[in-house]
Amino acid sequence: MELIKDERRWYGKSWCALGDSITAANGYQPLVGAALGFSVITNAGQNGCPLTAGGDKDYGATVHIGRKMELGYDCVTIFAGTNDFRLDKPIGRKEDRNIHTFYGAYIELVEDILAKNPACRLSLWTPLQRDKDGFDIHSINQAGHRLIDYVEVIQEIGLEYALPVLNLYAESGFNRFTLSVLTSDRLHPNEQGHARIASMASSFLARL
Repeated sequence: MELIKDERRWYGKSWCALGDSITAANGYQPLVGAALGFSVITNAGQNGCPLTAGGDKDYGATVHIGRKMELGYDCVTIFAGTNDFRLDKPIGRKEDRNIHTFYGAYIELVEDILAKNPACRLSLWTPLQRDKDGFDIHSINQAGHRLIDYVEVIQEIGLEYALPVLNLYAESGFNRFTLSVLTSDRLHPNEQGHARIASMASSFLARL
């Protein structure tokens, strides 16, 4: 992917990508880096882990990883939610500050990042559509939620804190007809899928 010539916003800047196995795979980041000119890209993705704290994946919960993140990044992205859905994490309420709920963990993470590094450009990325392990966009997990419910929480938090949201759930083109082409297992993006994410993310970040 060639450097976007008319957008020098991120040239020579640093980026920390928080997320799950889709981020840990390091598929989209090099492409975005090449397009926008980032000089430092830190991959903080954790395989199989949710954003929400608790359970046997607590060690890699994005809320913990993000709050231990080094200071000084110019760009920070949070790309999580599909494992919260799969692992039956309760959404909770907007007023929550309980990191064992999706709302509480997400808000605590956002506020921690902004308090420690208010100069960074923080953006929130929704999970992709999926169809794996019996969990697709129509499935209801044991907490009583569909995947779209987690997406809507992310959108609401974006509005609350004036943070840009990249809605990959709605706009990426990952759906039940294309998952076989864009993913290796109807969840994890393949090379073509990561290229799709990178194309969207590059345009998205370039305008911030």
